[in-house]
Order: sequence, then C-alpha cells, then structure tokens
Amino acid sequence: MTKDWKDARQLQKSSVTRRKFLQKTAMLGLTAAVPASLLTLGIARGKDEGSPRSPKLASGTIVDVPGVKVGQVQNEEALTGCTVIVLEKGSACGVDVRGSAPGTRETDLLNPINSVQEVNAVVLTGGSAYGLDAASGVMRYMEEQGQGYNVGVGVVPIIPAAVIFDLSIGSAKIRPDQQMGYEAARLASKQPVQQGNVGAGTGATVGKMAGMKRAMKGGLGTASRRLPNGLVVGAIVAVNAVGEVRFPSTGEILAGAREEDGNIRDSLSWMIDAATPPVPAGTNTTIAVVASNANLNKVQANKVAQMAHNGLAKTIHPVHTMSDGDTIFAIATGGVDASVNLVGTLSVEVLAEAVVNAILSAKGAGGVPAYQDLL
Repeated sequence: MTKDWKDARQLQKSSVTRRKFLQKTAMLGLTAAVPASLLTLGIARGKDEGSPRSPKLASGTIVDVPGVKVGQVQNEEALTGCTVIVLEKGSACGVDVRGSAPGTRETDLLNPINSVQEVNAVVLTGGSAYGLDAASGVMRYMEEQGQGYNVGVGVVPIIPAAVIFDLSIGSAKIRPDQQMGYEAARLASKQPVQQGNVGAGTGATVGKMAGMKRAMKGGLGTASRRLPNGLVVGAIVAVNAVGEVRFPSTGEILAGAREEDGNIRDSLSWMIDAATPPVPAGTNTTIAVVASNANLNKVQANKVAQMAHNGLAKTIHPVHTMSDGDTIFAIATGGVDASVNLVGTLSVEVLAEAVVNAILSAKGAGGVPAYQDLL
C-alpha cells in the first residue's frame, strides 16, 4: 500500500484533471482506498470545457441590499486600497472572527452584551494594522453627515473595520490612511460594485502555502440574491488567503500555490511535504461583509456572521488557519421578516459566490499571476 500511496500522491502533484485522476487511481485500484476529499486535490483548470458547471461570475452586488452603499479607493502602484460599506441609516451588525491573526477595530462593540445596537459603516482595508487608520477618515466623513451614536454633545459614528495583510506586494510603505478612507466613504453609491483589483482587494493574494513567490492574485468580490418575498442578501469580500480557492461545484482549484512548471498544487500536499512552511503568521486574511434587508437584531446578526463562515469553508482550503485573520461582519438593514436560518444559509451561498467572483475578476499585478493569466 505504501508504493500505491506514493503513486497516488505523484498523480496529485501532476495537477491532472479530475477525470484523468479518477481513471488513473482506478487503474491502481485505489479509488476505494483513497478518501473522496483527496480525489479533488491537485485539480487544475481546463477540464470539461463548456460545462454549465464551469466557473463563471455570479450576478448581483451587495448594493442590491436596500440601505447599503459602497465606495472604494485604491493606489494601483502601491497595490493597496480600502472598501467602505456605508449604511444609509444605522443598522444592526454582528461579527465573527475565526482566523488566528485578525486585525480589527470596534469589534467588541458588536458583542450582544454591549450597549451599542447599530453601526454606520464597515471598513474593509489593506495595509495590515496600519490600514485601520482608514476607519478614522470614514468616521470623520460620517460625522459631517450627522450620522452616529448620539452622545448629547454630538454624534460618534460607529465604524467597525478589518484589515488584510498586503504589505508583501507593491509598496509596504504606502498604506490606506484617513484621507483614503474619507474619500472612499464620500464616493459610496448604489452603483454596481467593481470587482477584482480594487478597494481592499487591490493587493490581495492567495495560495501562499509555499511562499509569496508561488502565490496567485486574490481580489475583491461581491454577489447578491433576491427572493420573491423581497428579501435581498448580499456579500462583499477581500480574498487574501494562505490557502487556495476552489470552485465549490467541482472542486477545481482556481488559484493556489504554483509549482515551477506553473501547475497548481493543493495546499495539503505542500504542508505534508514541507517541514516548516514559509508562511509568516498574520500575513494573510479573508475579510467580508454579508448584508440583508431582514428584520434582525444584533444577537441574530452575530449568528448570521457565524453561519456565513461556511461560505469561506466551501471555497478556501485551508481556512481559519494560524496565518489568517478571517473576519466576517453581518449587517441587517431591516424591512423584510425572515428567519435567521434563512438569512444565514443564503449568506453562506452568496459569500461563496463572492469569493469565486474575486478570483475570476482579479488581474495579475506586482509579478503575481491571476486566474485569467493561466487560462
């Protein structure tokens, strides 16, 4: 069995199509012996051309949710930027942090036991912890609009934020700041959201289990769904994972760690072979906002944020690692009665679509190739 296992591992590393891999493992008599999850490892692109299950952009953007606007600013030379989700009126918000290296601001306020019940905007930004400064610019803009928690002598805008680490690409000395955050908030609109190398996804990368030199481009993605009863659920995400991104329907690896021949190899086999993977802690992270127009309170929004992480688990492998700071905010603008179970389940599906959209929309930058470059 040892020799057979080595033969199967070699098939995984060759990045063959799923069909060929299954044929070869069947010839080796391993189909029954190898776990089903391993039969998708090492899958690259180019299989079943024209199949309706081939990756394609999902429709809609998070601004389809009533009461939600988005503004984005990026520095295309420094390869960093920020995305601001502005709420037309204060909205219930929850958060769930699963990664072990998060960079966040004002997340404690979202704990159900704390008094503040609504937020005015959410910031997703690059720049690692430095990028949290962008939230101060958003706060200044919202104060000018008279939006915030009334403290008697004025308002205090409630602006939660989360960051990705993008200092390894572009310039590490230029990060989102107050001015960039202010401008992104000012530009927020109901126009369909741009995707790919924009906003917080400008410097995002994925597939870093073998180091940055083998990584691929991540990006910003968004999607939405509308039900006949008027419920709208949307998601927006900056995909900057240490793991690879897969297409949920087929298991195809869309972007991940590249071997020297350009083929993509799955993260698990990299981890098995590498005694010490070259992945510094805290240098990754996928951050997202899921939003709906459901009538949810703060407690229920926190549960939706928790459920939404399954959207990352469906598309990113591995996820929630020691090197990631994966964080999801959940916003409810109100207007439609809907159960937490329904909103949470739809959030999973829409967030998974947004992750795939981020990879399909990304373009190569900073010497890092994108999905589009390897077609």
